[in-house]
Amino acid sequence: MSNIWHDIAPERITPEDFVCVIEIPKGSKKKYELDKATGYIILDRILYTSTHYPANYGFIPRTLGDDGDPLDVLLLCSESLDPLTLCRAYPIGMISMIDSGRACAVWSVAGGGVAEGIAKMCFGNHIGFEFSRKLSDTILFKPWYGSFIVELTGEAGYGEEIIGRTMPDYRIYGEGYTMQAEALQKAWESKLESVFPCRIKTEFATIESYSYATKSRKGPAIKAARPRVLIPVFPGTNCEYDTARVFERAGADVNVMVIRNLSASDIEASVAAVAAQMKQSQIVMLPGGFSGGDEPDGSGKFITAFFRNPRIKNEVHALLQQRDGLMLGICNGFQALIKLGLVPFGEIVDMTEDSPTLTFNTIARHQSMMVTTRIASDKSPWLAGCKVGDLHTVAISHGEGRFVASDALIRRMANNGQIATQYVDEYGKPTMDIRYNPNTSIDAIEGITSPDGRVLGKMGHSERIGRDICKNVCGNKDQLIFQSGVNYFK
Repeated sequence: MSNIWHDIAPERITPEDFVCVIEIPKGSKKKYELDKATGYIILDRILYTSTHYPANYGFIPRTLGDDGDPLDVLLLCSESLDPLTLCRAYPIGMISMIDSGRACAVWSVAGGGVAEGIAKMCFGNHIGFEFSRKLSDTILFKPWYGSFIVELTGEAGYGEEIIGRTMPDYRIYGEGYTMQAEALQKAWESKLESVFPCRIKTEFATIESYSYATKSRKGPAIKAARPRVLIPVFPGTNCEYDTARVFERAGADVNVMVIRNLSASDIEASVAAVAAQMKQSQIVMLPGGFSGGDEPDGSGKFITAFFRNPRIKNEVHALLQQRDGLMLGICNGFQALIKLGLVPFGEIVDMTEDSPTLTFNTIARHQSMMVTTRIASDKSPWLAGCKVGDLHTVAISHGEGRFVASDALIRRMANNGQIATQYVDEYGKPTMDIRYNPNTSIDAIEGITSPDGRVLGKMGHSERIGRDICKNVCGNKDQLIFQSGVNYFK
């Protein structure tokens, strides 16, 4: 046999039972695929997230799908099987895959039936819908578990049942009725408003739109073809994988170090290890999460205590003041940077009652959503790929992201180009409206920098980017922060 895809005996492949070829074992994060030229398997990639294959995955020989590959198979088995294992299988069902970018949005039908799915898919981006035929109450409101509503581009394919079409008018049209989608959305959102308020009253005062365009940026004294990035991981940190991935894609070498804290000796060893690695690094990145469970009494306390250790503090100052290095903190990392004083002061200092801080959201609970931010300053090397006024759609997820500072300090930062980004509304205007500024930060400030711009702290998760991430959310999601940070050293 020269190629297992083509050359297996045809009598072994029938609709009633067939021999399948295992590519990926159950529980694996290694994505193997058939190499069509040789008939062997080739490693495509390692899954970046905690996702793994729930069952043995492979293909059926002597078949050809619309995508030019053999038909895929999920083999239900109590044990994981090695790649290239042949296994006799019996079909119990079929899943029709929608590929090649045809699916714009997908909804898994649950307890509210098709009606719930259509309504909520419309709510997402204020899109209207018109039913092409009348559906019975049973179909509209029955829980069709295991079914999907898919917004498609192009014509319908095999097994795809068309029930209507989207339209720009924010209404839902059916046979004999028209429903205002705005009214439906309001009714849906207001149901628990008295219990868990989301649209709390916020001030609608005019907020200054800060703009600071730099004329030049000072580069580092020593260049690096592949700058080294140190990412310390504290108990509760949960964004290190995403952060490492975007830095690696930008061309950096990343060192993820887990901080051990089970004993005093573990902490001492971690301090020594981080200090040693910081000497060899050009960038230190503090990712998001909930370090130490955000206790006691607020976020970032564990990271702050660790970085105030004299050995770590000295290495941070050497990185920033002697080697022209960079630091970045996102979400929990930003909370730590501001409690250390690295933003806005550029060095680790003692905090006073007048120091700026990030405190609890006005709504008094966690907020998780997509927001729009505006570039207010391009002074920082981290924002060298942006222009003042650029808008980006960024994910936020935090309970303590409300930036608070004195009027005098905000004015000083604005004049020095240290206000990096602001939350804005659909018109690109900074706002205190909680729908767009979810923590109601003073002056809608989302991110700030050190005086020289080489330390950047921001709440929005700029690392959560990728080709297939939040595809149905409008806006440019890549602020080029990580690429700009790497390019700074080239």
